[in-house]
Amino acid sequence: MSLGYWDQVQAAGFEVPSDRPLDDLTAELTTMLGSTRPEVRDGTAYPALATWIERGVYDDLLAGLGDGMVAGLAVGLGEHGTDTVFRRSFSALILGACLERDNEQHLLPGGKILEWGDRLATWFLTERDTRGFVADKGWAHAIAHGADAIGALGESPHLAGAEHSVLLDVLAERLVAQPPDAPLTAGEPDRIAYAVMQVLRRNTLGTDVLEPWVHRLGAAANAYGLGGQGDPFPPAAAPQAFLRALFLQLSLAQAPPTVRPDLLLVVIDALRMTNAPYLRVGTD
Repeated sequence: MSLGYWDQVQAAGFEVPSDRPLDDLTAELTTMLGSTRPEVRDGTAYPALATWIERGVYDDLLAGLGDGMVAGLAVGLGEHGTDTVFRRSFSALILGACLERDNEQHLLPGGKILEWGDRLATWFLTERDTRGFVADKGWAHAIAHGADAIGALGESPHLAGAEHSVLLDVLAERLVAQPPDAPLTAGEPDRIAYAVMQVLRRNTLGTDVLEPWVHRLGAAANAYGLGGQGDPFPPAAAPQAFLRALFLQLSLAQAPPTVRPDLLLVVIDALRMTNAPYLRVGTD
């Protein structure tokens, strides 16, 4: 179908067309998620699928739709700088919408959600193409979209404390292992911090788990303590930006988790340690 067909669907408020089977429409939109044209990918395929998920169009088909998005996470995985990143990244975004729908309506068994979670985490940790905005092609934003999906997963009623701890470890590993030559400069640390807050708001984790988790990030964020040869700032950039974003979330976000007072002190200590030269009064 031409883009003009989908322009008409969009103009009609994304009402599901009656002239074609839903399976055919879904298959076409799924393919469009990998388009290099932002008006096709961001402007049409994503909002159409997300709107239909939100309206319950896929409620009886949610498992199959999510499985299709999980399959999309593997398309071209391991490549860097190629156009396959769009299919992976926007598959993660739609998978997050599927998770959010299940969080609201409780449509799927826990085993399916955990299966999606395993595949999502594996992709998130192995994704090599971390570009944010791609000239002439729009947003790739795989890490941001992956964080969004993990945040939705963290809100699932099928997950509890043990799974929440794993999700935080996955998010931390992504930050700590981010290659220095591929900095996260398109708001990804903020999106990861937002996902962390979604997990923390479940109130299943205490400072016995969270304090060593923050300390690990603090050690990675300390450019002054890394030592070795070469510029120490690029390896520390992602965890440092995340700690600042998490401090902002804990300080200002609505509906803070119950652990907020203690955790905020831990994050402040990590920021103080990693920014010590900038907190001195006067000069040496």
